[in-house]
Amino acid sequence: MGAVRVDLGGRQALVTGGARGLGASITRALAGAGASVLVADVRKEQARELCEELGRDGRDVRFVEMDVRDAEAVAGVFRELDEDGQHVDVLVNNAAVDVSKPIEHLTAEEVTRVVTTNLLGPMYLCLESYRRMVARGGGRIVNILSTASNRTWTEAGPYSAGKSGLRAFTHTLFKEAQRDCTGIGVTGIIAGGMETPFILERFPDADVSLLQSPDIVADTVLYALSVPEGSVVSELVVVPRREPSWP
Repeated sequence: MGAVRVDLGGRQALVTGGARGLGASITRALAGAGASVLVADVRKEQARELCEELGRDGRDVRFVEMDVRDAEAVAGVFRELDEDGQHVDVLVNNAAVDVSKPIEHLTAEEVTRVVTTNLLGPMYLCLESYRRMVARGGGRIVNILSTASNRTWTEAGPYSAGKSGLRAFTHTLFKEAQRDCTGIGVTGIIAGGMETPFILERFPDADVSLLQSPDIVADTVLYALSVPEGSVVSELVVVPRREPSWP
């Protein structure tokens, strides 16, 4: 990490799923660039431990309780920030889940959980953030996508559907920001396989030589935020050299 240089001093970021894996790498990168970071994750203890660890290094990182699947809970967090005179300058929608099963064995609850977390949740966050960014005249939104947003494979039906939908939503939001407020940047990051619990807990025998470090993707987020307001990066792709699911 550290190849990308961007000064986020004075800005507040919100990272969903920020307690571990890629989310923790993004949280560290944003805090290291000077941002105050709100870590939203259903893994409360891990989130608090990360905040305490980074706090000991002098970083301003705080846990915020939020389940992205709950639209009212999401709205409530933003209302509380409004009441405290705070706002979100940088939103990173990173939280995601998956259920690796053939479609014939999936339950309705599993499909709902994956699609709500991976698609509706980020949309709820964007709704609350974007309208406030328009009112303030600026902000940055980064949505973490996947190679599954371009193509799919077996046992990835709900996951691919959610990520494909999020990519389409991100492109639409990008176009609306170009029209509504040129101070707002919207970026989708298509990330290939990473050496994180998201993969290794489900596939403990995965060949890690085919995976990339989540820190590389976190640096890609920083790059998207480093572009001056006269330009904007709509989409970035970062995959391991031997990524099997791209293009």
